[in-house]
Amino acid sequence: MTDATLTTVAPSAPPVAAKRPSSVTHHGITVTDDYAWLRDPSYPEVTDATVLAHLEAENAWFEARMAAQQPVIEKLFTEMRGRIKEADKSVPQKDGDWLYWIEYEEGAEYKKWWRRPVGASDDGSADELILDETTLAEGLDYFQLGAISVSKDGRLLAWAVDDNGSERFTARVKVIATGEVLPDEIPGTLSALVWVAGDKALVYSLANENWRTDNARLHWLGQPLASDVELYHEDDEGFRVGSSLSANEQWLIIGASDHETSEVRLIPTDNPLAPPVLIRARQPGVEYDVDERDGTLFIHANDTHENFRLATAPLSAPGEWTTLIEGSDEFYLTGFDLFRDFYVIEGRERGLDHIEIRYYDDPTKIEPIRFPEASYEASVADNPEWATDKLRLSYESMVSPATVYDYHLGEQRLEVLKVQEIPAGYDATLYTTERLEIAARDGTLVPVSVVMRKDRDTLGAAGALHLYGYGAYGIAISPGFSTARLSLVDRGFAYAIAHVRGGDDLGRAWYKAGKREARLNTFNDFVDVAQALIARGLTAPGRISIAGGSAGGELMGAVINSDPGLWGAVVAQVPFVDVLATMLDESLPLTPGEWPEWGNPIEDRAAFELIRSYSPYDNVTAQAYPPLMVTAGLNDPRVTYWEPAKWVAKLRELKVDHHELIFKTHMGAGHGGKSGRFESLRETAEEFAFILWQLDVKP
Repeated sequence: MTDATLTTVAPSAPPVAAKRPSSVTHHGITVTDDYAWLRDPSYPEVTDATVLAHLEAENAWFEARMAAQQPVIEKLFTEMRGRIKEADKSVPQKDGDWLYWIEYEEGAEYKKWWRRPVGASDDGSADELILDETTLAEGLDYFQLGAISVSKDGRLLAWAVDDNGSERFTARVKVIATGEVLPDEIPGTLSALVWVAGDKALVYSLANENWRTDNARLHWLGQPLASDVELYHEDDEGFRVGSSLSANEQWLIIGASDHETSEVRLIPTDNPLAPPVLIRARQPGVEYDVDERDGTLFIHANDTHENFRLATAPLSAPGEWTTLIEGSDEFYLTGFDLFRDFYVIEGRERGLDHIEIRYYDDPTKIEPIRFPEASYEASVADNPEWATDKLRLSYESMVSPATVYDYHLGEQRLEVLKVQEIPAGYDATLYTTERLEIAARDGTLVPVSVVMRKDRDTLGAAGALHLYGYGAYGIAISPGFSTARLSLVDRGFAYAIAHVRGGDDLGRAWYKAGKREARLNTFNDFVDVAQALIARGLTAPGRISIAGGSAGGELMGAVINSDPGLWGAVVAQVPFVDVLATMLDESLPLTPGEWPEWGNPIEDRAAFELIRSYSPYDNVTAQAYPPLMVTAGLNDPRVTYWEPAKWVAKLRELKVDHHELIFKTHMGAGHGGKSGRFESLRETAEEFAFILWQLDVKP
């Protein structure tokens, strides 16, 4: 199957979906849905000939309308690719007796994973290829590497692959030195692969028939899967289970959580069949995560403050928590990392990333790590060794390419190890970036990150501005660097990120102010940011392109219903637009786990009415809509393909304008679209070409 029907004659009109009325009634309210038939009853298999024919017809219309833009797409793709160093590799990182790194070869879509012994020559003679994604992906339309894990003794490699976008991975194990793939094969995983019991066993989680990880299982190498042991089973269908190792690798950490409650158990890695140690029984609304050092537990929890505290407890009394770092209105404590001689805390202050070193033996000794810019994205990178005197960090800003640092603790010094190379050239002095605070309609100040060329007014884009937003699940959108973004900015666009409520950019309260009963704040913030940028002279109504994916696609759907005249072009990637129907269907993979985020409309009439009031699909009306490009993945388990398909069908039926409405379903991919670094880049080029076309900006 391909992404478009192969026809000799392009279609002359968009497809019209048949109307087959169906209805559901909840709380005495009946909701009619004319396009519910687009959900194949055999899902997750999609075999219904009528459904497939409709999706193929939409793909054919997409290809027909974008045909004239192919030279622009190719031009954009070429320049985007020209900013990527094709033959590139990461900075090697020490882990035990080996240095590990990943490498791309010229023209390759996928990575190779390498290592060499510590102290060996770097001339390539001692390099050892441990996994070749390029070879694994040969002949596949889709390839995604999931978990990858080297055994503690460095002898074995476990990895997992998804070859169709369904996010059900098959795990395998091989002997690194010989390349021998062991007979152990675990299909249907959706988890990390954690080595335990002296590298004799792996801990993993299976996705059940509803794509929910409700288990942690132990597989002994060389034994049949039927003999695998379930270490933990989660009975609450809204919770998901995941496993990891403590920093000192002495404990298996099994966590169960939904979007607002969590529970953690520890099992010694040398005895994975030992009874689990429950840290603290779940309490609704309390989230926590745990690590351990020398018999002391460190707990990152929001039980006393919504912005989290860091507490400690003796392993012998894991539920007795004593505060080490208090929760704070000003500082949002997002996480921590333990090492043998020190620990690291990460967080945000006024939305700005903050990293500091602290010491076990001297609580007063605090070392904040300073960075050179006023607005940036910084994080602790991969630091696998328990005993170390330096810390690997990642850094970037909207004008500064990605940088890898080592922070040397003894000297309190940042060492630059690598700066992202842009072969086509990049001059940061040509650009300007700022962080604005814009008052929403209720007076709340919403942060907005903006980047543009200093000579923007001379580039001929006539006030074009691209506005990006997400605003859900407490996910912050950091002001990072993007080489692809330059293809808009260098044509005169201003590029803005609206840090709307629903993300946790300004702390946990910011997240709560955009979820459930406060959901409308997210949509209002985005519109109010756009209006303010117009008022500041950065753009004008109809000169704004907007984009968002998944829950950000829900945002796109909501704001084109409420304020269609503001937007000149809209890209909605795998958009979560059929919110009411999805939240009413507890058989869908994510629904029970999503109720803490959106509300449960099955049991709660108020939640039903609120979701119905903003769900983009349920609020399409007979009005003019802006030009719209929509994408979906046939195998997407997160936002099922029929959500955007139904939405587009209803828009085609009701909208009263002649603006473009094009819809593409990736017939062999999932939530993330096509795999491969260049194939995914081509999709970005396609989206940007659509934006330039609709805003009439010279390509």
